[in-house]
Amino acid sequence: MQQIAADGNILSIDIGGTLVKAAILNTAGQMQNEYKKVNTPKPATPQLLLETIVSLVSDFTGYEKVSVGFPGYVKEGVIYTCPQLGTPVFAGFNLTQQLENKLYKPVRMINDADMQGLGVCGGKGFEFVITLGSGLGSALLFNGSLLPHLELSQHPITKKHIHDSYIGAATLLEIGVVKWNRRVKKMLTVFKTVFNYDHLYIGGGNADKIYLPLEENITTFTNQDGIKGGARLWQ
Repeated sequence: MQQIAADGNILSIDIGGTLVKAAILNTAGQMQNEYKKVNTPKPATPQLLLETIVSLVSDFTGYEKVSVGFPGYVKEGVIYTCPQLGTPVFAGFNLTQQLENKLYKPVRMINDADMQGLGVCGGKGFEFVITLGSGLGSALLFNGSLLPHLELSQHPITKKHIHDSYIGAATLLEIGVVKWNRRVKKMLTVFKTVFNYDHLYIGGGNADKIYLPLEENITTFTNQDGIKGGARLWQ
């Protein structure tokens, strides 16, 4: 890969239940190299995930710091929950410190939907971000600042389902796009009532499966848009 002048550039890594994505950003969030992705290891373990990330970014150069979005609850660099990869094996793992040891750069890590929210939010009013992938990701922001993270993916939406099992990727394959869209419609109705947001952003690998008419204050975004939040994480 062509050498990139650092000048504060950030290596932004987005870990998902299906894919691990990475790109180098400048301080404005603009991509400085080609966006790369690989499959998330299955079954995932902390060591396999660490090796996957290091291999993915091995030819990335010209960055001074690293941002990581992780699919679970993260506090001070330590993973507390990881619904998509397996909480029992990841709970207590300090992925931030491990990446600093491997990449020799300072690392900041937050929930993946939180990082994507930083990448796409407009910075005005109460904004709600959801990602539709292996499960449900979510982030809340007020005037551009992240609010405390809530694991909405684990909250019940029916007597039988939490959000993850209600609209996750496995369920989409099982029930098909038509029934899945009906569930998404119900979920969006609930979210509108509960959160009364000014704007809703919908991303994730399955966002393009939505064919419902969306209200004017709802915007879809891509993973490449979301990964840009890695720059704002250092601002």
